[in-house]
Amino acid sequence: MTEARGRVLIIAGSDSGGGAGIQADIKTVSALGGYAATAVTAITVQDTLGVHGVHPIPVAIIEAQARAVLDDIGADAIKTGMLAARTLSRRWRGSSTRRRRSRR
Repeated sequence: MTEARGRVLIIAGSDSGGGAGIQADIKTVSALGGYAATAVTAITVQDTLGVHGVHPIPVAIIEAQARAVLDDIGADAIKTGMLAARTLSRRWRGSSTRRRRSRR
């Protein structure tokens, strides 16, 4: 079996207008021939005029989404956007550093 190439885990917020966030990232990865998987960090109320509301997703759910993708599909790259919580930023930075070290 050939290993999949271009698997990108996108960790970012959702843009209800479709022009930014995970929606834009999925379009870009797909247009470049990659496979986009996601972990949603926040749901926004957004249109072309601006952001009118943000509902953060609990950190435990975001981490579970990312873990599920990485454990099953894997990723050749991880792209982050709006992390929506300082706690998530700190945790993700620490866990990604541990993952890189364990692969050496």
